[in-house]
Amino acid sequence: MFQAWGRILYRRRRLTLIVTLVLVAFAAAWGTGVFGQLSSGDNFTPPSSQSQREAGQAAQVFGRGDADVVVLYRSATMTVGDPGYRQAVTAALSGVPRADVTAVTTYWSTGSPSLVSTDRHATYAVLRLAGAGDAARHDTYRAIRAELTPASLAASGVTARVGGTVPTEVAINSEVTADIGKAEAFSMPVLLLLLMVIFGSLAAASLPVAIGGIAILGSFTVLRLLTMATTVSVYSVNITTILGLGLGIDYGLFMVIRFREELHRQPSVEQAVARTVATAGRTVAVSGVTVAVALTSLMLFPEAFLRSMGYGGVATVAVDMLAALTVLPALLAVLGPRVNALRIRRSVRGPGRDEASGAWYRLAHSVMRRPAVYATVIVIGLLALGAPFLRISWGGTDARTLPAASTVRQVSEALDSQFPANSTAPIEALVTGAQATGARAASPADLAAYLHRIDAIPGVTGAQVTGVKGAATRVDIVYQPATVSTAARHIVTQVRDITPPPGTAVLVGGTTAGLVDELASLGATLPPMALLVAVSTFVLLFLAFGSVVLPLKAIVMNVLSLSATFGVVVWIFQWGHLSGLLRFTPTGSIDPTMPILMLAIIFGLSMDYEVFLLSRVRERYDQTGDNTASVAAGLQRTGGVITSLALLLIIVVGAFSASGITFIKLMGVGMIVALLVDATVIRVLLVPATMRLLGQASWWAPRPLRRLYGRFGIREEIRAERAGVPV
Repeated sequence: MFQAWGRILYRRRRLTLIVTLVLVAFAAAWGTGVFGQLSSGDNFTPPSSQSQREAGQAAQVFGRGDADVVVLYRSATMTVGDPGYRQAVTAALSGVPRADVTAVTTYWSTGSPSLVSTDRHATYAVLRLAGAGDAARHDTYRAIRAELTPASLAASGVTARVGGTVPTEVAINSEVTADIGKAEAFSMPVLLLLLMVIFGSLAAASLPVAIGGIAILGSFTVLRLLTMATTVSVYSVNITTILGLGLGIDYGLFMVIRFREELHRQPSVEQAVARTVATAGRTVAVSGVTVAVALTSLMLFPEAFLRSMGYGGVATVAVDMLAALTVLPALLAVLGPRVNALRIRRSVRGPGRDEASGAWYRLAHSVMRRPAVYATVIVIGLLALGAPFLRISWGGTDARTLPAASTVRQVSEALDSQFPANSTAPIEALVTGAQATGARAASPADLAAYLHRIDAIPGVTGAQVTGVKGAATRVDIVYQPATVSTAARHIVTQVRDITPPPGTAVLVGGTTAGLVDELASLGATLPPMALLVAVSTFVLLFLAFGSVVLPLKAIVMNVLSLSATFGVVVWIFQWGHLSGLLRFTPTGSIDPTMPILMLAIIFGLSMDYEVFLLSRVRERYDQTGDNTASVAAGLQRTGGVITSLALLLIIVVGAFSASGITFIKLMGVGMIVALLVDATVIRVLLVPATMRLLGQASWWAPRPLRRLYGRFGIREEIRAERAGVPV
């Protein structure tokens, strides 16, 4: 099938490239508009959770109470009791268009002491913006941003800084867009330079970069299509860019290397293209489907953040795979021997004809002479690296995820440190009359008893009614522990366990309750996700290699690689090691969505390299039946390729590890660790060691499954070439 596809592409090469140019032009013009359609709102809380239902019902009854914009004022000489202070702030707020702001709350309009700092030199105003959705409120904020900090304030001796929910979301959007621009500006030239060193020619080096660029534009287009039907998180474009460029270069490099080998063996360019698609193309297809299935598992989660990552990831892998299996063979067919044009050195090294030599071959035999020693030391080392993961502490994200120089982060930190009443976000309980009682509000005596039981919870400093309308009563619960701490989450659980007042129902929400619901949802969905990834990977690798042992070995090795990666992430980002070098603020906890996202991405990429290596090993094993020689030959053929692929992907990911958003930096650093471990320790050392220990059993499958593989296996029956020439 793959060989026939390669011949079709050779004959339709010019038509294929013309269609590609049209699609790329459309993607560049329309697909890049996705940035204005993405959501940066609450994408982490399950949509049907108790905290989300509480927020929705409270908004219906009491109106939207979000602090869209917070303007923090400070005077070095005046206190809030000075008339000049009040006049300066009031005049500044009066300059904001009334049509853009639906409500303004200040200390002078409410008299609330919670709006005054401990030294009485600072206060803040809360603005609710006009706009039916996140995008509309973002536009409103951009329109009035300049009016919030007029020059007249500074002339009056008052400074103003802007923060709050909407400015934070706008800042994150800007940071994400800037990160992508900086990453591409840095990585593209470096990647092209390294590829020129690897290939020795500019023509060959440009092909993988072209596939990566096509993949990015194509995935942007798919994401924009998805925004028409569902919510897509702004962070999905980071994963799209990383995977699009990384996998595009992976697949491009693998295909081009194989094509250059086949040019030395085949009598015509058509046969070289057909053979490349039949061998390397088959490997790319298996790898792409495996990576896509791993990312598909993210769609099991109800959280918009993870689902968006699944959408973006699968779209990117699909475009990468299609580009590598259609556009790249067409380009190779047009170029032919000119793939080695524009050389940077006098000669371009051809493929080695003797697989029984070379550094990778010798390394493989060195490992396989002492497989038990290598396997034992490596497994112990990986488990030691993973040990910190046993002490992981889960927590949510806050303003500290932004750079320290960010104004919205500075406002958030000032509110926490200078305004004691704002140090924690209150837990909110919405008490409503049950339908069975005719939706009557709780009686004053029953409500007082309910508040008394809440006050008795350890850590709670007060519970008070903050709104009554009809049969609904809103109760704000203030507590001592930090908002996203384990102790605060335990308070939420205890509040939910309290029996509601007679004839009423209670929903408990707020920031801390949202984190409780998020952790519960992730914990419930994680087992099905792991089962889907494991079973689908097992099936795909069995269909590719005809063994039930190799898929199990690959899954175990990936678990070891992931555990080491997670341990290093905890050591750096939870415990704060290297925080100065990496320029982030440790919070003492890890966002629970990050390990899940890393699991899907890293598991898929690890299988990518496993498929590359085992494809060559299986190719040689089918010819010789010698497991040990096949492993050494396979490593000799792919060791340099896998190392090059890992290096190139590290360049891509490394650009994102410099992101100003902490959890994107965490993703970048985690992927770099995983790539280093996987491309060196796992594939180069542990795979040869375990396959030598397993021996011929590596290729074992029960007889019924062998018949199944013979009928449905993903393979190409290609006639053996002339003796002495590697296939």
